[in-house]
Amino acid sequence: MLRTRWAKLLFFVCAAVPVGWLAWRFWNQDLTANPLEYITHFTGDWTIRFLVLTLAITPLRKLLGLPDLIRFRRMSGLFAFFYGCLHLLTYLVLDKLFDVHEIWKDVYKRPFITAGFTAWVLMLPLAITSTKGWIRRLGGRRWQRLHRLIYGAAIAGPIHYYWLVKSDIRLPVLYGGLVMVLLLARVGFWAFARRGRARQVAAMQEL
Repeated sequence: MLRTRWAKLLFFVCAAVPVGWLAWRFWNQDLTANPLEYITHFTGDWTIRFLVLTLAITPLRKLLGLPDLIRFRRMSGLFAFFYGCLHLLTYLVLDKLFDVHEIWKDVYKRPFITAGFTAWVLMLPLAITSTKGWIRRLGGRRWQRLHRLIYGAAIAGPIHYYWLVKSDIRLPVLYGGLVMVLLLARVGFWAFARRGRARQVAAMQEL
């Protein structure tokens, strides 16, 4: 138990390093010639990275035989939401100055804004229901079904990024490819487990 707590603390510190680095550069006025663009891309990148990491934990724990990795999935998802909130606030506060009319016009006319906002909306209920209390209230199955929304958020994130950039699409394509691989891995694990259960049922019937 003590070892797990230290591992979680180490994970938390590592996950907080990017925002600490961003704060340090802000304090030293070192946010490049275009601070708004830098902060927007920085927070957006880390949102997608933590979404990818959250999706990767389940396949990795199965492939590597490390069931304790599941303990870090919730924290990884919460950090994805945290950086997503910073990304959204950068747009709402620094870019649009809370101009509601301009914001809704962007959501309606600019597809990448719609995709990004969709990803954040999908992460919102996951963050709210991430506590043990909500797991008890919803029950295991309903909670698991709800938290499949992360698949939609993980797909919408790279789409948002791809539609945002004008020329260099390497990063959004990389993130999108990783998401697709991880989703296909989950489908593969599910199909393999289902086939195993079917074989067990058939063997029991033969007895």
